[in-house]
Amino acid sequence: STPSPILRLAWNKQDPNYIATVLADESKTVVLDVRVPSIPVAELGGHTACVNAIAWAPHSSCHLCTCSDDAQALIWDLTAMPKPIDDPILAYNADAQVNQLQWSAAHHEWIAIAYNSTMQMLHV
Repeated sequence: STPSPILRLAWNKQDPNYIATVLADESKTVVLDVRVPSIPVAELGGHTACVNAIAWAPHSSCHLCTCSDDAQALIWDLTAMPKPIDDPILAYNADAQVNQLQWSAAHHEWIAIAYNSTMQMLHV
């Protein structure tokens, strides 16, 4: 079968060896180590619908936020890589499909998410 197209990419801001990827219409996020890009170092499968956006924490090499059509924003702690990461450390349920997110570079404890015509700030 034909592989799904890559929809999103996000470089780790603290460790340039890692890049997170989202495939079109997939509910998982794949983290790659550019030194061995053919083998995923982590597959984050906490969403039940397609992932729309990803963002690394600007202050940490091991925290990643993902959002999805399942109306959730999930924060992952990847410290244990390459061991499997089964569950997020934090989950936020929005009122609709979360389309976009940004982790504040200036205020590391804040993440902005967007759904419908709403922007919401999450204190993490």
